Amino acid sequence: MKKVLLLLANGFEIYEASAFIDVIGWNLIEGDGSTRLYSCGLRKELRSTFDQRFTVDFLIDEINVDDYAALAIPGGFEEFGFYDDAFDEKFLSLIQQFRDKNKIIASICVGAMPLGKSGILRHRCATTYNKNPLRQQMLQSFDAKVLNEPVVEDDNMITSWNPSTAIPVAMRLLEKLTSKENAERVSALMGF
Repeated sequence: MKKVLLLLANGFEIYEASAFIDVIGWNLIEGDGSTRLYSCGLRKELRSTFDQRFTVDFLIDEINVDDYAALAIPGGFEEFGFYDDAFDEKFLSLIQQFRDKNKIIASICVGAMPLGKSGILRHRCATTYNKNPLRQQMLQSFDAKVLNEPVVEDDNMITSWNPSTAIPVAMRLLEKLTSKENAERVSALMGF
């Protein structure tokens, strides 16, 4: 079983998180059955963007990176405290540990920001939220090579530019974990 860890910050965007949850879950039931998703955060109960409550499976301190094949990070809203968690040292350290083991890392929208802050995007191609130039400038300040493209992949790291890319990123993650044929089958079963 290939485990995917969904790393959630307070203020995460539900739609972006749900894309990972649904695609990996659909694969478990309707695809090749080889993937399972677990969630973690800095605290057991998190609040999403727009203030819904969620309980994660694990705390960051409980995670052994060797148990997971990939890390998935949705973006979120600054107004709901996203960067408070996303730039926390424990959050960044976990990202660095996944990178040190060359695990797949997939992010959506400003989920790229903690990747940049952790240092793993230094001199790498990446993208982030494209409707506010401040976010792209922020990612550049972490020495990432910011591309104005919907989805950018560089050395086992996937970044994307806004919520519209959530399903394509989750499908790309599934393809990297399984196969192109399997990802296409799951995509078709989901109606995409």
